[in-house]
Amino acid sequence: MKKVTSLVIVLLVAFAVAAQKYEVKASESNLKWTGKKVAGSHYGQIDLKEGSFTLKNDQIESGKFVIDMNSITCDDLTGDMNKSLVGHLKSDDFFSVETHPEATLLLSESTKLNNGKAIAKGLLTIKGITHPVEFEATQKGNKFSAVINVDRTLYNVRYGSGKFFSNLGDNMISDEFTLEVELQTSTK
Repeated sequence: MKKVTSLVIVLLVAFAVAAQKYEVKASESNLKWTGKKVAGSHYGQIDLKEGSFTLKNDQIESGKFVIDMNSITCDDLTGDMNKSLVGHLKSDDFFSVETHPEATLLLSESTKLNNGKAIAKGLLTIKGITHPVEFEATQKGNKFSAVINVDRTLYNVRYGSGKFFSNLGDNMISDEFTLEVELQTSTK
């Protein structure tokens, strides 16, 4: 009886610490970007190509997400103004999507999930330039969400930045943009 009890305890502990892999359902997930400027803001969507991450002991152990930068849209403008802004965002002034069609986020760790929330850390690569990021992630079942603030100037996206250009007036664009992330996942 003692051996059976010990075996059950070992199996329960092994199950509790086993890593759980989550695959992101890219077509059911959403990445919304918002950029601000002195005279207002613009927002749109970017497609997630693929993503997965592993949780172990209620902590993110690792993860990789690939973003299709060529899919960037603008949802607040129409017609020629929309076409012009999207073309400008894809140009070398901003994200250089012809040369850098993908951005990646590699997750490396997180705090333990507490009431469905954890602080995640990783490396974000845009235009081939990598910098650390940190953000709060929220879990509700198989749905995960986060708001990631990104200083675009760290990734050589300097157009309209007050850090690099003077006398911009109403044409100054905030150095930070946000990504609102909503991921639908399945477990393996």
